[in-house]
Amino acid sequence: MKTNRTHDRRRTLLRHNLDLFRRLNKDLPGGIAIDQLRQMTKTLGLSLALGDCLYLNGGWYVTHSGLLRLALRRRCAGIRVQQIREFCDPAVGRWVFRATLYKRTGSYGFVGYGDADPSNVSPLVHGAEMRVAETRAVNRALRKAYGIGLCSVEELGWEPKMDRPADPQRSSSTVANNGQHNSQPRLRDRLCLVIRQHQLDANLVKAYAADSCGTPNLRDATREQIESFITNLSDWATKDRAALLCKLNSYATPPEVSL
Repeated sequence: MKTNRTHDRRRTLLRHNLDLFRRLNKDLPGGIAIDQLRQMTKTLGLSLALGDCLYLNGGWYVTHSGLLRLALRRRCAGIRVQQIREFCDPAVGRWVFRATLYKRTGSYGFVGYGDADPSNVSPLVHGAEMRVAETRAVNRALRKAYGIGLCSVEELGWEPKMDRPADPQRSSSTVANNGQHNSQPRLRDRLCLVIRQHQLDANLVKAYAADSCGTPNLRDATREQIESFITNLSDWATKDRAALLCKLNSYATPPEVSL
């Protein structure tokens, strides 16, 4: 009886995951992405609506919250986290942690390491490198323990690696194009992450972003404007998602035309 209930829950979850994925990715043909989502749902019970996993730039990523919920369902006995002091340098914001996950009391542990410094974290979390490193270590231990090959979102380094321009003309071109060759894809990734975490309409967010930046098109905005918008959007979605949805919905209504 318990097996049947579990099977029914997984079937319901799979249906919800597939419906939500198709609604959020209407322009994608699906195919491999849907097959991967179906497999993740069946084997791991990950929920797209709860933010257990995210689809970014053509690939699936698991989240810290999704890994913790999986560990809770699998009755994880505990996780021990230790700072690796010989590799840490608080003066420059470099931290390294070791996490050991115990699936059962008295069992051998699964070990994962996580590091973070200002060069491999988002500018939005500069100053919080210690917490990022700890989260990355825990995520790697969880992924090893439960056989998850997907990289976790928190393990990604969002800070773009900018090449030094060879001449002023190239420099001005890079600024005008929002760092399209290096930094802009990273900004796009971060915006996609916020959209998917809070289940927002991408088209409405794009319209709102352009309006907030005071530009006809989002691609005309500066990097600083886009970074500021992403920060404000994330804060608003976390604190009052309902109010944010009302704001976004205002961009779905075409302006009235005077006759």
